[in-house]
Amino acid sequence: MYSLEHPVSIEQVVKKSRFLAVGVPVTNELDVRQTLATFSHADANHNCWAWRVGQTYRFSDDGEPSGTAGKPILQAIDGQSLDNVIVIVTRWFGGVLLGTGGLIRAYGGAAAACLRAGEIIEVVDRLEGTIQAAFSDLAILKARLSAFYGVQIMREAFFDAGAEITLSVPKLKASDIARLVADTTSGRSTLDLKQ
Repeated sequence: MYSLEHPVSIEQVVKKSRFLAVGVPVTNELDVRQTLATFSHADANHNCWAWRVGQTYRFSDDGEPSGTAGKPILQAIDGQSLDNVIVIVTRWFGGVLLGTGGLIRAYGGAAAACLRAGEIIEVVDRLEGTIQAAFSDLAILKARLSAFYGVQIMREAFFDAGAEITLSVPKLKASDIARLVADTTSGRSTLDLKQ
């Protein structure tokens, strides 16, 4: 699965109605509520949206005929295999009725164009872990960890004999990284993962 790296927006005009589509990466329902509050426009006729986080998804037509806005936005998200994302399409009515088919095309098209305009990244399941390392092992250990694709060193805390490194690792590579830590330090350090 993939997600947006950064928020993205596009604007389209369809038969005098203005559509503003905003796509934002999210991680949970709290993010979704905050994003809706931030990007909804009170002066607009409709703020329609859809979001997906894992197996959980929701959508809203916000007063448009049922099935003409939220579902097409969700289909745009799913059609591009995206996860952890919300798309809000705001409409300012321009005086020309679009009809059911026109609304579906306008909302779905704006959402799809918005998502295509964004920078896409792969969503990787991650685990957090810690390593206790002596000063004598620290430099080589950090160099090897930095060279391993997907490892992110989040914090370092120093104490008398060495340091504690907190890192985030791809879940599928956790056993390889644990082996790397043990091999690099000749078993003096281990990667303790939080499940």
